[in-house]
Amino acid sequence: MEVSQAVKEAMNETQADLSGYKRRHFMAQIVESMLDGKPSQAEKVFGWNRKLVGKALAEWHGGFCYIDQYHKRGRKKAEELLPNLLSDIQEIVDSQSQTDPTFRTNRLYTRLSAAEVRRQLLAQKGYSDEELPCAATINTKLNDMGYRLRAVQKSRPQKKRLLPMPSL
Repeated sequence: MEVSQAVKEAMNETQADLSGYKRRHFMAQIVESMLDGKPSQAEKVFGWNRKLVGKALAEWHGGFCYIDQYHKRGRKKAEELLPNLLSDIQEIVDSQSQTDPTFRTNRLYTRLSAAEVRRQLLAQKGYSDEELPCAATINTKLNDMGYRLRAVQKSRPQKKRLLPMPSL
């Protein structure tokens, strides 16, 4: 079937705006009405993936929808891979933590760096280097748990300021 360029652009733009089962249902309707239900024709005319069109036609004829499981994609969180990680981090950091000196917030300040927490997890808790997340991830977990890393007062450089002259 011959389709004008304007119709092709309109169809492609419309299917690009849709997502999930709505997109597949639209594609199935177009293929059924214009191309006699042939996915290979849809690939030639509109440039659509014939496997996707086949999936759309199967949904259309079967009266069901494939459930897109986007939540199962991607990397799992460190807490899911190591269920005791957060409790072990909290156990290590609580011994070195202090509350906000102004008592205005519930934040806990700790003198440990994320790299040091990671070293102590390796030494005290028996984690292996490969299974434990990097220091940046541990830093994120510390921030999520309400800990703020703070430099030790002794290690901060002193400000160089001029003292007033006694004659003034």
